[in-house]
Amino acid sequence: MSSYAVRTYGDPVLRQVAKPVDDVDGALVKLVDDMVETMYEAVGAGLAAPQVGVQRRLFVYELDDGPKAIINPEIVESSGELYHDEACLSIPGLRIGIVRPETVLLKGYDLDGNELSIEADDFMGRMFQHEVDHLNGVLMVERLDDDMRKQALRILRDRAMGLDTSAMEAKLVSAGSDREV
Repeated sequence: MSSYAVRTYGDPVLRQVAKPVDDVDGALVKLVDDMVETMYEAVGAGLAAPQVGVQRRLFVYELDDGPKAIINPEIVESSGELYHDEACLSIPGLRIGIVRPETVLLKGYDLDGNELSIEADDFMGRMFQHEVDHLNGVLMVERLDDDMRKQALRILRDRAMGLDTSAMEAKLVSAGSDREV
């Protein structure tokens, strides 16, 4: 069982900007290990430290070649535009169509202190942007235009009251279906 519960929408920790990591020590390595375990249990591809209540600038992820951690990541370049639906462990069960840059250049450090520079597109690029947003206190609903954001917030409110939101959720993802994906 993991050491952390994934914080969900409404938890104020998700709206705070995370502080830089100054030192990689045993406690940070343990945090990364626990975050990877938490990510696996939640069936996610990425997990930012604020999502487990830790206000530090790091995230973990796994695509195909084992789990990795990126410390003090920042997106230094981006280009293009791509519409795709996203999901978030902190907003379970909701998929939202979002426009993001198509390609990003992410810089940061690994657990050994080595500088990383990763150009990413497709799923990896979107995931990097999503996790960096978490480190900046930004949730995916904030990436929506005003009307779509109101709709998403209404869904979240109605869900909290136990109402069926499936019809509204379908509109939220398909609203941009006329865009290229």
